[in-house]
Amino acid sequence: MHPTLAINEDHSVHPIVTKTGLRAELLARRAAMPSETRSGAARPIRDALLSVPEVEMAGTIAAYVSIGDEPDTRSLLFALWKRGAYVLVPRLLPDGDLDWASYEGPDSLVPGARGCLESSEPPRGPGAVASADVVLAPAVAVDRTGVRLGRGGGSYDRALARVGPAILTAALLYDGELVDSVPAEPHDQRVRAVVTPARGLVRLG
Repeated sequence: MHPTLAINEDHSVHPIVTKTGLRAELLARRAAMPSETRSGAARPIRDALLSVPEVEMAGTIAAYVSIGDEPDTRSLLFALWKRGAYVLVPRLLPDGDLDWASYEGPDSLVPGARGCLESSEPPRGPGAVASADVVLAPAVAVDRTGVRLGRGGGSYDRALARVGPAILTAALLYDGELVDSVPAEPHDQRVRAVVTPARGLVRLG
């Protein structure tokens, strides 16, 4: 079996056989990233999203609280909330699905499952994401057709399956994580855009 070739924005070529291999490579790259590069990604991602027409007009936005080496979303959440948007953040359920509750500022966040922060507000149920006008999702990589590589739990595939076809769904990435190819499986839910520090919002498909 010949490996799949994934070509990054810097034109480096990576032989990838499985999602597991690509995920491990990109997570290792994130771990090796200088801290100033990670911290410096938050502001341009936030500013790019705040100027997107769908985000400017959105009444409800489903977002998430970043963990670990993910591009930081805390200033974005605060800015959306201060702007007056109704912001939903996820709560991981025991079966791996996502419940949702409103973000009411930094003080509303409390420790949750698997090291995640979640809202202390009352849960609204897994179906609440269907009411969002914009949905933001974490990812390790996304390809140019919108196939999203997550951390392997399938939580966001289940959540994105509840989102209507006209809704903007966007994954937040570091530069170099929009790749030419991610191995796709039947259950994978594509996103319609990515946001990176250097390129802002890139619409896909």
